[in-house]
Amino acid sequence: MASELENDWKELTEEYKKLEQAHHQYISKQKEFLQSQSVCLAQIKHQRNQLKTAQKNLKGFKTDEKIQNITKELVKREAQLQLIEETLPKSGSKYLRVILGNIDVSFLSQEAKFKYKDDFEKFKLICHVIGLVLLSLIIFKSYKIFEMVYFFFLVWYYCTVSIRESILRTNGSKIKSWWRIHHILSTLTSGILLVWPENAVWHQFRGQFFRYNIYTCLIQYLQFNYQQGALYRLKALGQKDNMDVTLEGFHYWMWRGLTFLLPFLFVAYFYQLYNAYVLWKLSYHPEATWHTPVICALMLVFFFGNSITTLLVVPNKIKNKMLVQYKTMLRRLYGKIPKNNGENKNAKTD
Repeated sequence: MASELENDWKELTEEYKKLEQAHHQYISKQKEFLQSQSVCLAQIKHQRNQLKTAQKNLKGFKTDEKIQNITKELVKREAQLQLIEETLPKSGSKYLRVILGNIDVSFLSQEAKFKYKDDFEKFKLICHVIGLVLLSLIIFKSYKIFEMVYFFFLVWYYCTVSIRESILRTNGSKIKSWWRIHHILSTLTSGILLVWPENAVWHQFRGQFFRYNIYTCLIQYLQFNYQQGALYRLKALGQKDNMDVTLEGFHYWMWRGLTFLLPFLFVAYFYQLYNAYVLWKLSYHPEATWHTPVICALMLVFFFGNSITTLLVVPNKIKNKMLVQYKTMLRRLYGKIPKNNGENKNAKTD
């Protein structure tokens, strides 16, 4: 018995020595990996500074054929740098540093980025289904406790969404700043609704507000279908590195789903304007408190912010079409990391 235990211990000791060697190799490669990252980040910074200088210098020249060729090369170089940056870590925003501390939230794998975005869309859909269930209980049961739970849920939801969107932005997503501001303001709005006293003004606005929320839940379902369709079509076309439709730009086939979605979005925006109008009228009610004009102002901000951003986002994506085409072409030619023109003479840029 003792000899068997001794043999088992010797075997375990040999296995541990192999573990030590593997760990030593891992530490060595990790240091080399981090050093390579630092070198790449420094060179990217240098390249961007030189590109800015070149762009400023080009403004003083006439747009002849040579200058146009250089301009195209600058756009191509920007596409190359963006592709390289997708594989390197990025520092989190100030908002994330305040909420989470100074930690790295970047994903180095494109598949991990895609999965996180996909999970984020599913998370929003599940939350809106839960919200729809709570709204049904509020409408059919009219218990105050259900309203409180719903508003607590909204505060938690918008806080979580704002954090997740900041992580997406850190990992390369081109989410407009307005949408992040929108969710922060929505958190504030939910908090104000939570402490709004149950008076005559609230009871007059209550039904309209909950109908508006039911409509936004349905809109979220339509947006989920649009996002999933765009994501998986990009993946099917071989552009599976896209984290969301805004990361690589707008594709013309996306009009098919967007033209269906836009009318529903603008109905929701005008619903916000109508909410603001009703609240403005209710602010003159004798029982009106400070909650009424503040929510009125926030609804007005939501209407203008959402409408202007939605109207501008598509033209901006089409404007960046050349950059998108270069990035797509470079992925097909070189894979994830583009090489320099001098390293591959067979690369075509037209």
